[in-house]
Amino acid sequence: MKDKTIDYVLRTTWLAVNKMYNEEAAKFDTTMATGFALLSIDPENGTPSTSLGPKMGMEATSLSRTLKTMEEKGLIERKPNPEDGRGVLIYLTEFGREKRAYSRERVLIFNEAIKANIPPEKLKHFFEVADVINNMISNKKIYNQNEHILK
Repeated sequence: MKDKTIDYVLRTTWLAVNKMYNEEAAKFDTTMATGFALLSIDPENGTPSTSLGPKMGMEATSLSRTLKTMEEKGLIERKPNPEDGRGVLIYLTEFGREKRAYSRERVLIFNEAIKANIPPEKLKHFFEVADVINNMISNKKIYNQNEHILK
C-alpha cells in the first residue's frame, strides 16, 4: 500500500461521511448541514445565532443560507434575545424537533455501526489522535505564525 498523508486520510474519510449523510438526508429533501444545525440548536432554550456558527464550524454566509432555508421549511423560528436586544435566538419548531430526532437517530446508527466494527481500544486511540490534531491546530502549532507566504 502506498503511503498516504494524514491530511489525505482525514479529507477522504470526511468526504465519504459527508456524502453518506447527504445521501441519507436527500431521502427527506434536506442536507447534512441542516441536520447538523438541528443537532446544534438547544431544543429547550434555543441557541443564540452568533454562537451557532462557531459551534458548527461554519462561516456566517453559509450558516445564514442554511438558517434561511430551515426557516422557510418551518424547522426553526427566530426570536429576539431577551438578554441582548441586538441578538437573535434560534428555536426549533415542533417540525424541527421531529427532524432533529431523526438526525440524531442517523448519527447514532452511524456511531453504533462504527463501534461494532472497530475495537474500543482502537477507537480510543482515534479520539486521542483527533484531539492532538485539533489542539495543535487550535494552538497554532502546525505553521509558525511568523512565517511569510512566499510570493
